[in-house]
Amino acid sequence: MLIKRPHNLTENEVTDYALYQRRREFLKTLGGVALLSASGLPLAAQAKSAFSTDEGQTPYKDVTTYNNFYEFGTDKRDPAEYAGSLVTSPWNVTVDGECEKPGTFALEDIIKPHGSEERIYRLRCVEGWSMVIPWNGFQLSALLKRFQPTSKAKYVRFETLRDPKQMPGQKRNVLDWPYVEGLRMDEAMHPLAFMATGLYGKELPNQNGAPLRLVVPWKYGFKSIKSIVRISFVETQPGTSWGRSAPSEYGFYSNVNPEVDHPRWSQKRERRIGEFLKRPTLMFNGYADQVASLYSGMDLRKHF
Repeated sequence: MLIKRPHNLTENEVTDYALYQRRREFLKTLGGVALLSASGLPLAAQAKSAFSTDEGQTPYKDVTTYNNFYEFGTDKRDPAEYAGSLVTSPWNVTVDGECEKPGTFALEDIIKPHGSEERIYRLRCVEGWSMVIPWNGFQLSALLKRFQPTSKAKYVRFETLRDPKQMPGQKRNVLDWPYVEGLRMDEAMHPLAFMATGLYGKELPNQNGAPLRLVVPWKYGFKSIKSIVRISFVETQPGTSWGRSAPSEYGFYSNVNPEVDHPRWSQKRERRIGEFLKRPTLMFNGYADQVASLYSGMDLRKHF
């Protein structure tokens, strides 16, 4: 199934980036003004992570009004318009499967032990557009280790909330709900894999996957599952929503690869939101030095 292509943005849709920079410098001079995270917990002033890119960031308005979240509709603008119906507090996350410490946990208990840091990551959509987003959150591996996965845990399966009353897009059979994604265990434990609770130093908006979403920057964006309610350690490769819908188009790994085209369009170039000209797509979305070793010896055309 085709994830819908973007429409062209107009000039008046772009927030002045310099305005954001001035706001950020002001907060910095305050020496750590507390901001509220999606959980209601304070976010201390954030130091730039060594994992962050120094590329220009996509304006906040574009990040929060131009995205795919089919639980709220198939148009890019639907999530921002309709996601206000999602209730994110209270919020529980169930952890189960092949681990020593399963259970159902309040969001506050999931987040609190980890604090928060900023990671500025590239985001590349399988449709051919891209962004650069400053996420706030914590490393996925730190969370997973708390539940002590056993030697049988070869993959991690993630599941989004299923509630058609809150997520009206689920009333349509666009996908087999709930939305499910997965990572191989070594991918999930890689330092780049990130759990986001905010962006641009603010709480994570509903349309961007509040209150808890995955960010895997070397993979196409649909792998970064939103509004997570279940994390399962499993022995076999989990079926994924887009993989079940169109297995020839959306493989399990979904690594950004300019040499492996989507069956219906090229992946060699991408359109950075806010730019007019397309740019070359980078292998693993520019993170090859960090993650290429995860796929050593694999045929990336077969394991796409």
